[in-house]
Amino acid sequence: MSQSWEIEARQYAPPTAASNATPPLSAAAREALAAGTADSTRRAYSSDWSEFTAWCAATGHQPLPATPEAVVEYVTALTTTPRPRTGRPYSPSSIERAVAAIRTAHSAANVPPPSTKGARIVLRGYQDRLSRAKDPAARARKAQPAVPSALRAMLATLGRDSLIGRRDAALLLLGYASAARVSELAALDLADVPESENGIDAAIYRKKIKAFTDTAIPFGSNPATCPVRAVRALREAMAEVGRAEGPLFVRIDRHGHIAPPMYRHGQPIGDPAGRLTAQAAGQVVERAAEAAGLEGQWSGHSLRRGFATAARKAGHDLVRIGRHGGWADGSRALLGYLEDSDRWEDNPVAGTGL
Repeated sequence: MSQSWEIEARQYAPPTAASNATPPLSAAAREALAAGTADSTRRAYSSDWSEFTAWCAATGHQPLPATPEAVVEYVTALTTTPRPRTGRPYSPSSIERAVAAIRTAHSAANVPPPSTKGARIVLRGYQDRLSRAKDPAARARKAQPAVPSALRAMLATLGRDSLIGRRDAALLLLGYASAARVSELAALDLADVPESENGIDAAIYRKKIKAFTDTAIPFGSNPATCPVRAVRALREAMAEVGRAEGPLFVRIDRHGHIAPPMYRHGQPIGDPAGRLTAQAAGQVVERAAEAAGLEGQWSGHSLRRGFATAARKAGHDLVRIGRHGGWADGSRALLGYLEDSDRWEDNPVAGTGL
């Protein structure tokens, strides 16, 4: 979309005494607010809000301010209407996000958000119905964790003598050892991963907590799975072709060359230095998992989840794991990963006399 969804939401806001008395936000203020919201969240909410307003236009409801009854009707429709991409109704988690987008759009337009109590009752019933039917949509989809055994299998599929093989190996190993999101990996420059006698002291901007972490990456005991050696090999290969600064992870064409700038209709697109996008970084993980014949759902998040799982199994402290990987203290996402890894290692049935 050419405009942010916050601006679009304001276009629906009715004139009120409060809105007449209070001047609208300036362009600079709107940009500052947008900068404080994760890109992925902003895109998702924008899509959700557009779908809601389209539904309102088709059914005669007013999107803003929306009534609680309109939100109930919309959630009910989402539980029964097939999505164009999948042919299936929305999942419970997608509906939760849609409801959050509606409320947030109201707040952005300085309009009190509608009560969503009724909508959430509908959603609970939908979740229960899916669960009783053993529908896979009732369970949240999770990326498979790239634990060390899976990581080794993925690395074995790479031709690590080539530039692209060295790039992919460094991305897999550094992503795992730093528990970085693919967007955080894609943002790294060569200058952000200096090597010292102890390893790599990586300066990683953690998007969720809006802060840099100085993440210590030590040498691995096995050269084949050592993230420090993998990054060094990539750095050396890039220096040989004249790239000693700029992005750490770059596009590489089918001939093994660092890809030139891309153009569309004569206009440059993408990073002019060839930086990988977060999506492309995630595809590195997906391709390696597929080449290794690994089953299940794999994504860029598999590296982050694999680190948390393996670190917990190795007995490391929860707080140290979280701060190393840039999770906020008490992160529910991290606790969810650790609960999964503890199902067998710390099973409460053990020792109960069975």
